[in-house]
Amino acid sequence: MQLFKSKNGKLQSIDKDAFKLERDIQNLVETNLEFLFDLEFVCTEFSIGGFRLDTLAFDEQNNSFAVIEYKKGSSYSVVDQGYSYLSVMLNNKADFILEYNEKTGKQLQRRDIDWSSSRVLFVAPSFNNYQKNSINFKDVPFELWEIKKFENDLIALEQYVSSSNESIETVSGNTPKSVIRSVSKEVKASTEEELTSALSTDLMAVWNSTKEKILEFSDTKIHTTKNYVSIKYENKAIIYFWFKKDHILCEMVRGTLNADGSKSDTFFEMDDPKGISEIRKWTWKSGAHGNLYRFNLRAEDEIEYAMYLIKQKYQYMNS
Repeated sequence: MQLFKSKNGKLQSIDKDAFKLERDIQNLVETNLEFLFDLEFVCTEFSIGGFRLDTLAFDEQNNSFAVIEYKKGSSYSVVDQGYSYLSVMLNNKADFILEYNEKTGKQLQRRDIDWSSSRVLFVAPSFNNYQKNSINFKDVPFELWEIKKFENDLIALEQYVSSSNESIETVSGNTPKSVIRSVSKEVKASTEEELTSALSTDLMAVWNSTKEKILEFSDTKIHTTKNYVSIKYENKAIIYFWFKKDHILCEMVRGTLNADGSKSDTFFEMDDPKGISEIRKWTWKSGAHGNLYRFNLRAEDEIEYAMYLIKQKYQYMNS
């Protein structure tokens, strides 16, 4: 990635300024974990089962753990390391819950965790073709993020996204002791095609049209989890889609009402003159209240008004 600045109508290149140590990348990401990845920081350098996990984080949206590994070189296998981390997590669930509870002061229970949504994020200045090709499957629970530093403290962050329709299980081996096969039994990564497979032809047309219109917004991309599809702007979700037999459920987060009645800095208020949305509230273990707007899409003639609502959230995030 090359960055430029404009001076008197002429472009000048911005020089790269390399990270000196892996720890420099780690400190930067951990300090900005919620902003960059919408994750809750749990701890750094978590030792478990003979491994040392650089950063342990928690995904409140999916109720799952995420491990973040930082690299400067390229002499390692993301597949081997990633599946080893997930395997040690699945075999030591109680230790992960205990670490979360001790570090955050909250009280997670085993039943609160969706272990099938566990994932590993690799963050490095670059990945070689071998590493990128090794995760070029539709269902690997890993993410590759390239982070680059430029002069004047400019930072660029970009995810490598697989374009394959092949499953990792085709190369996982047939032995019961295969780590990939063992982890894949519990950790599931769904595709957009799988999540939308039950939609009728008419609803599929509604989904494709809505998706295409949102992706016309600058700097947006689609993100798929086990249960839903979201469309993100700069790694923050604009909207979540849940696919039902007779409708598409749409949800947009408003923000948090703190226990003292104050609102989070990013609290979003939507103008909905037709009144098609409802507000759903829930209470976090901290006592704060989460809020989101929810509405349904059933037909193509509803798309235009839905886009009016969705565009408000995008513009708010882009302001």
